[in-house]
Amino acid sequence: MTDQTVFALWVMFALEGKHFAADYLLQFPWMIREKGSLAKIGGYAHAGIHAVGSVLVLWLLGLGWGAVLALAVAEFVIHYALDFGKAHYGDHVSPMESPRLFWAFNGLDQFFHHTTYILMTYVIVTYVA
Repeated sequence: MTDQTVFALWVMFALEGKHFAADYLLQFPWMIREKGSLAKIGGYAHAGIHAVGSVLVLWLLGLGWGAVLALAVAEFVIHYALDFGKAHYGDHVSPMESPRLFWAFNGLDQFFHHTTYILMTYVIVTYVA
């Protein structure tokens, strides 16, 4: 395995760990409730936690500040947009009334978030590291 491959795996591992913490440990009910409104702070706060977490992760992995900040800003915008979209298209689906559709929306949302980390890793390994 090449050093570049090992580094890419560390980047993915770190971003996925950060994602777990930000989405499942540091996301509070008021954030979830407010994700669908551009006028409320909940969605911005949640996306901000993701961005700050990425700043920490990418800095610890040795990336320069320019790349760290650019990737964090991109993640903030993408994460907010994905969550805002899910709030408008999927949050009306009840896990009790339509469990299959509910989990499909949840899975699609997570798929898009994880795809963001794959793209971030590609950018880091290809252009930054």
